[in-house]
Amino acid sequence: MPEGPSIIILHEAAAKFAGHVVRSATGNSKLDLKRMEGRKVRAIRSWGKHFLIDFGDFAMRVHMLMFGSYRVDETKPAPPRMSLAFDNGQLNFYSSSLKYIEQPLEEAYDWRSDVLSPDWSPRLARVKLKKQPDTLVCDALLDQAIFSGVGNIIKNEVLFRIKVHPETTIGALPPAKLTALIRQARDYSEDFLEWKRRFVLRKHLLVNGKGKCPDCGSKLVRAYLGKTHRRTFYCPHCQVRY
Repeated sequence: MPEGPSIIILHEAAAKFAGHVVRSATGNSKLDLKRMEGRKVRAIRSWGKHFLIDFGDFAMRVHMLMFGSYRVDETKPAPPRMSLAFDNGQLNFYSSSLKYIEQPLEEAYDWRSDVLSPDWSPRLARVKLKKQPDTLVCDALLDQAIFSGVGNIIKNEVLFRIKVHPETTIGALPPAKLTALIRQARDYSEDFLEWKRRFVLRKHLLVNGKGKCPDCGSKLVRAYLGKTHRRTFYCPHCQVRY
């Protein structure tokens, strides 16, 4: 599943279409894609894992789910869910979820919860977390209403960075660890984005998809934890369960 930093990269690649008219809109989606034809793109935006094409009075939201992908100015050998043609190029999405947003994006989204937004609010994240003391940290990090853009890789790496066991509850975290959790959700996302831009993400991963702890050498645990039941890698010795 593409995480927030990957959507930022898509946002940057597709920014050239802002101000241009959709000349054709096709694809195998059940939505009325023709609605976008002849319409000028007001802005290209993103919120967490959502890619947004803003037409002013409505917007197209693209969520790439687990296996979605995209191509800018090229295609792949698969039928596109949506293909938009402009005078200056084309934008193609595959295996993605599409939805029209019928209200202004400023009303539909709270940009303060996007960990890579200039409007990100760690204070708001803390307030939301304090309201759910029984939530496991592995679930809290994947809550898009709190940490929009954080995905499973970021979750695993953040918890290793701050040395917290994924089955620790929010209420059990010492104040300093809660602060570290919130701070690293953004800091690691920024690092992730930079590594993705330089095509070096994989070599910087410490526990996700790994077998041994880089700090103590112990065998990492791989388990499907929490309500989200997402694959989790952690060190049973270095990461404390509070």
